[in-house]
Amino acid sequence: MIDTSIFHNKKAKFFTLGCKLNFSETSTFAKMLTEMGVVEAKKGEKADLCLINTCSVTETANHKCRQAIHRLVRENEGAFVVVTGCYAQLETDEVADIDGVSLVLGSNEKSQLIQFLSDAWQERLSGDPPSLCKHSVKTKYIRTFAPSCSRGNRTRYFLKVQDGCDYFCTYCTIPLARGFSRNAPIDSLVSQAEQVAQEGGSEIVLTGVNIGDFGRTTGETFLDLIKRLDGVNGIERYRISSIEPNLLTDDIIAFCASSRAFMPHFHIPLQSGSDSILKLMHRRYDTALFAHKIHLIKQYMPDAFIGVDVMVGTRGETPELFDETYSFLEGLDVSQLHVFPYSERPGTAALKIPYIVDQREKRRRANMLLELSDKKTHAFYERHIGKKAKVLFEKAPRGKAMHGFTENYIRVELPAAESRDEYDNKILTVSMGDFNFDQSALMADVTDTF
Repeated sequence: MIDTSIFHNKKAKFFTLGCKLNFSETSTFAKMLTEMGVVEAKKGEKADLCLINTCSVTETANHKCRQAIHRLVRENEGAFVVVTGCYAQLETDEVADIDGVSLVLGSNEKSQLIQFLSDAWQERLSGDPPSLCKHSVKTKYIRTFAPSCSRGNRTRYFLKVQDGCDYFCTYCTIPLARGFSRNAPIDSLVSQAEQVAQEGGSEIVLTGVNIGDFGRTTGETFLDLIKRLDGVNGIERYRISSIEPNLLTDDIIAFCASSRAFMPHFHIPLQSGSDSILKLMHRRYDTALFAHKIHLIKQYMPDAFIGVDVMVGTRGETPELFDETYSFLEGLDVSQLHVFPYSERPGTAALKIPYIVDQREKRRRANMLLELSDKKTHAFYERHIGKKAKVLFEKAPRGKAMHGFTENYIRVELPAAESRDEYDNKILTVSMGDFNFDQSALMADVTDTF
């Protein structure tokens, strides 16, 4: 039994590193604590409780996690500091050794965060010297699924539909940090979407580690899920955060094209445009399959926005193989590239692959692809100048311009003078004008409301 009175009027700070899934989980934890009487600390205020949800996708991510923990401990002397997430799972002892950390929770324990927090807080209140609590199990024992559907301070909601991954690509530690693939049943996810509609939410982003693998624990499929979600009244838009190309079936693409609420917006990890590198990575597709998916999306939805993840400088990526990637991407009708320099991760099979790319060359390759990305995004936006589109706007700070996204994920901006509070979370028809390069957006004028 949790005694919620111990949290009443306690001030908290929440800090998230990493992916949209982490953001969704942190927002859910914050909402649960708020319902128990916790208030979020204002800027400059010291907190009684600090919650840090960590990432460990690269060594740089680990470094940022350590920096964030040290900073929050330093700025909130005496606070109860909880660290969870992927870094906490993979490096539990390392996190526990940081001065000021009170509670460390791995991926399996995250679903019981409130209970662990309550127990540890009660111990602190007992008058005994506070002891560090750390809880994590080995990857093979990670079985729990922590539900999460929250928007934090944003307009869009993030609904966690799946967690974990069974793929074990040679460069990746995520299966070690998150465990095997598992998911909530469709009925519970539909119920959460219905609750979002009751709260006035208009858009939901489906998140997970490998969401196309949905159904491992319930015998359902991702196609079953999106068909059911499409029928939820009140939700105007859904976006699929990221889906593996081999799991993005032709039927899923066809359904999204004809659906009521699924947007013409896809985020698909490629990682490399070289079949040789894809094999070294143990990816489950080749460039021919990837190209087929892009062509099919564009066939059904010519104006669809397609974002693509690419990793550069992986072990084994010779200059010739990088050139293959560049040429493949140059000829692909995609809208944006999310470029990541490869980072060595302890315990991964990639460390056995010969040929190492030095840091300077990684940066050079990354810059080449980022320049290519800018050209593709600019060309995609340019095709829509002068056209009308439906935009869901988000509230802006007073005196600042409002921003929002079209159905196909073009970021648009209203002039500050035309921004109005009543536009927040509303779908407006706009006429799209020229670029605002500083904000990576198209300027827009409201022409009508829906």
